[in-house]
Amino acid sequence: MKNEKWRGMIVIADDITGAAEIAGIAFNTGQQVRLLCADGAVCCDMVATNRTTVIATDTRSMTEAEAVAETRRIASSFLTSHSSFLIYKKTDSALRGHVVAELTTLMQATGYQRAVYLPANPSKGRTIRNGIYYIKGVPIAKTDFSFDPEFPARTSSLPDRFPEAEARGIVMPDAESEEDIRRIVAQYDDGQTLFAGAADLFTCLVGSGTLSSPPTAPSPSGSALILCGSTQSKPLELGIDIAPMPQEIYDGADDLSLWNVNAYQEKGSLILTIPHTHRTGKAVAVHLRHTMAEMARRLVAIHRPEQLIIEGGATAWATLQALGWTSFEMVRQLAPGVVQMQADCGTLVTLKPGSYPWGNL
Repeated sequence: MKNEKWRGMIVIADDITGAAEIAGIAFNTGQQVRLLCADGAVCCDMVATNRTTVIATDTRSMTEAEAVAETRRIASSFLTSHSSFLIYKKTDSALRGHVVAELTTLMQATGYQRAVYLPANPSKGRTIRNGIYYIKGVPIAKTDFSFDPEFPARTSSLPDRFPEAEARGIVMPDAESEEDIRRIVAQYDDGQTLFAGAADLFTCLVGSGTLSSPPTAPSPSGSALILCGSTQSKPLELGIDIAPMPQEIYDGADDLSLWNVNAYQEKGSLILTIPHTHRTGKAVAVHLRHTMAEMARRLVAIHRPEQLIIEGGATAWATLQALGWTSFEMVRQLAPGVVQMQADCGTLVTLKPGSYPWGNL
């Protein structure tokens, strides 16, 4: 990527863990990086030259109409005033989100003639061959992502998943390796193409070297509250008590007293998990993330942990909003996809995409 022709970079991510992942990659290259939450306060003055600005929109958790409106709002607020900025659209590496609608809106707002949508992450075993999306060699529709409560993978074919993409000028190339991604970047780096996709594509765009291996599980020191907020999350063996969400609450009950979290009051640390996957749909997804967020709010009110670790972008957004924590300072990138920031209250907040496994599990 010909970075010298740009005065800065703007990244728009449809969830907060995706935003944090990209911020970590940019931060690791020595760039000045700012992470913003698009909660209505984002404006033109917040975007500075000679730096990367990453904006979390949470549009993946919205309806398609809401996502389009929010994308248009962001575009009208500052993108058109920063025509010399490179714009990157971060999307989920498991094909979730309102991809075509948001890319179409961004192209209309920015004047890009086409978009390259590349959700492949070869560094994590996520590849595209002949239009079929694979996770470690298994078509995505045959993995647990077929049970995703909001965007279930009912097909592994990108053209079938996004039938309107080609007609709207969205190219979806195959990619099975880092070399493939670099070839795609070189082919479409013409100043007229909006690049969109997962972390591996962004890594190649910013020229930060070899793509990285999966993140290792955390080793929190001090008191810790860990929210495994994705149905794709796997149990962590950390010597911390685990409190699985009761099935009654998973199935829709609002009585959080059913959830046994006494270990948190006794020990100051706890892992909350969602051990069920049999329900899908927007209402289910909203219930799960807001229930997890409300439980986290109640526990933090009892005792503010030294560390808050959250898996899952929608859960992270809902939790931080419930806590009222909206301002963060980047501390470090712990591992690819795992970023640690400090909230104003002093708690270290670690975010990880729920669809990524911990590397040593």
